[in-house]
Amino acid sequence: MSDRAGAGPRRRLVVLRHAKSAWPDGVPDHERPLAPRGRRDAPAAGRALAAADCLPDLALCSTAVRARQTWDLAAAQWATHARVRHDPRLYAADVPTLLTAVHEAPPDVGTLLLVGHNPGLEDLVLALAGDGADDTLARLRTKFPTSALAVLTWYGTTWRALLPGTALLTRFEVPRGEK
Repeated sequence: MSDRAGAGPRRRLVVLRHAKSAWPDGVPDHERPLAPRGRRDAPAAGRALAAADCLPDLALCSTAVRARQTWDLAAAQWATHARVRHDPRLYAADVPTLLTAVHEAPPDVGTLLLVGHNPGLEDLVLALAGDGADDTLARLRTKFPTSALAVLTWYGTTWRALLPGTALLTRFEVPRGEK
């Protein structure tokens, strides 16, 4: 991490929408598992994070089955093990709830990963991104599909300093696994 004009170390918030889920009859929304495509795409998201050197120091993951399975399959692609907290507040969370969870991250966390759901994740990225590299922000505004990942970079001494419009959207992609 480097300092920029005394603003503090560089931090990254990585936002990963859960992979494609199944819709089994009679299964409550919170308990829906990943569909076969989701089981292919989640490891691809993990590989994309590793290739981009965006492995988290800490992951905050929704307690929904599809989010937990996405985390497990993505994290299995890494040689290192990140800490994970399964947080029930992240299920169907809105921007204020998501931002509260982010603000609670310990100061030693340089890269924080959120694994959760739309529309909250997309709304959070759009709220935090003051700008985007190239056409990255415009592409994200078009659609934030399952398995989409966004990387926001900013400088701050604590996670509480991350406020709307203060981050730069440096990466947006939708990793897909092989059929």
